[in-house]
Amino acid sequence: MAGRLDRRELAGELIAEFAGTAVLILFGCGVVASVVAAEVGDHDSIAWAWGLGVVLGVYTAARTSGAHINPAVTLGFAAFQGFPWRKVLPYILAQTLGAFVAALIVRWNFTEVLAMADPGHTLKTQIVFSTLPGNGTLPVGMWGGFRDQIIGTAILLFLVFALIDTRNMAPNANMGPFVIGLIVVAIGMAFGTNAGYAINPARDFGPRLASWLTGYHDAWRDQYGDLYFWVPIVGPLLGGLIGAGLYQALISRFLPRPEERDIVRPADPDKREGE
Repeated sequence: MAGRLDRRELAGELIAEFAGTAVLILFGCGVVASVVAAEVGDHDSIAWAWGLGVVLGVYTAARTSGAHINPAVTLGFAAFQGFPWRKVLPYILAQTLGAFVAALIVRWNFTEVLAMADPGHTLKTQIVFSTLPGNGTLPVGMWGGFRDQIIGTAILLFLVFALIDTRNMAPNANMGPFVIGLIVVAIGMAFGTNAGYAINPARDFGPRLASWLTGYHDAWRDQYGDLYFWVPIVGPLLGGLIGAGLYQALISRFLPRPEERDIVRPADPDKREGE
């Protein structure tokens, strides 16, 4: 009976991760399609819609699975927060599948607009689904994109760990997802230039696979012809571990333990009342 309950619980968690990541991609890839293919909106539209996609995706899955919706988050939680290692691969697969299915929906929904803007399904609209160094136009190469993904995801995990740490100043009630969404908005505005701020392997690989299966035959490579798809996978995984580790080393170990935080300090016996 216990084993059956455990399997049921895990199934619920995986469905939540699938759904939460799908919500993220529906809003994220959808807004890029609107801006890039239909020229509706601008860079700020992209940054805000991705951030709101994170907010809504986290609210979708938070109670059931913790709403990682990002393999870099799952790996960081396993390495530093006691998340069970046996769940890491299933979570990552569920997240990637959610991103893949959502990207297929976006691809289908924007069929006519994408065909109008880019009949050959080239890198011009490939960026709707997956990232490129320098967003496909600026002089940034594969290794510049790799560096960027490490830094961007390190920032993300460092701040996520700060927000969830109840010994620190975690947001009250259920405001955490909203603040995490603001982090993604800020990263997009500040670090979106060099590599499109994937900062999430599932967010990039799932839609990249969906686009490749639906006519974007160069989806695995960048504008220089280099095999690029691994960069927004490996970079965020490394960056996430670095950011989470830095939070543990620089902040967490200096915070008061729960039993110390609420201790009432005795009054100084040398001070007379009223002084």
